[in-house]
Amino acid sequence: MLDVIRKMFGQPSKGNGSSSDAKQRLKFLLVHDEVALTPAQLDMMKNEIMDVIKRYVEFDAEGVEFRLDKGDGHIALVSNVPVRRVNNTRD
Repeated sequence: MLDVIRKMFGQPSKGNGSSSDAKQRLKFLLVHDEVALTPAQLDMMKNEIMDVIKRYVEFDAEGVEFRLDKGDGHIALVSNVPVRRVNNTRD
């Protein structure tokens, strides 16, 4: 399940058993537990955000990354969206 969440949010799968990797996995799980969203809800949120971004820019969907980071007293949704070009939109 952790690999599914990592894949959804663009994080590489961790395969070795080093203590550094174990700490990263634990941190990842703790943040996601605190947010209390299911993997399906996180996937829906990512898809909805990408749909909005598509209205304004053309981007490389394969290169999109979403992740949750915990900071000083807050949790942030961090994204990296490789923009190819800005769409010509008129409001």
